[in-house]
Amino acid sequence: MASKIAALWATLKKPSAKFSLIALLSVGFFSGIFFWGGFNTAMEATNTMEFCISCHEMRDNVYQEYKQTIHYTNRTGVRAVCSDCHVPKDWSHKMIRKVQASAEVWGKLMGTIDTKEKFEANRLRLAEHEWARMKASDSRECRNCHSFEGMDPEKQKLRGAKMHKIAQDEKQTCIDCHKGIAHHKPKGMKEDEE
Repeated sequence: MASKIAALWATLKKPSAKFSLIALLSVGFFSGIFFWGGFNTAMEATNTMEFCISCHEMRDNVYQEYKQTIHYTNRTGVRAVCSDCHVPKDWSHKMIRKVQASAEVWGKLMGTIDTKEKFEANRLRLAEHEWARMKASDSRECRNCHSFEGMDPEKQKLRGAKMHKIAQDEKQTCIDCHKGIAHHKPKGMKEDEE
């Protein structure tokens, strides 16, 4: 056993063309840590409210609506920021969402929603896409803060308690009923026609 360890150690110390394998592994290890730290810092920076509203499309449209909702100002002082609702917390789903968001950056670069009029013309399509994403994930981001198990029906208004019970029994998810909770509902919604 000791001879195998000695042989492994000798291989690690053996020089490549210029450097030993152990030096190359050490440089690789620390470079990996440095890269991962920078990557993670960049990912977290793109989850801030300041980043989200740094473009005028968001700042002038949905951010103004959001500031009028309970998710922005409420009696307890708990504020949900854009990423709380639009970016998953766990790493794999977060990375998938970040890749999907690159299409939104492309839309910005191409000027798809660069005016209020263009934004309103695309609002229904954008909202339906986001609602479908939330429905598919069982409103995962909503459930970071809200859950049926955490609700106290005794402290809810009668109608809310009744509707939450129905939703739980029918395996519905938050977005089935709470469209427009943080942003204005788009004109032309199918629900409005029914």
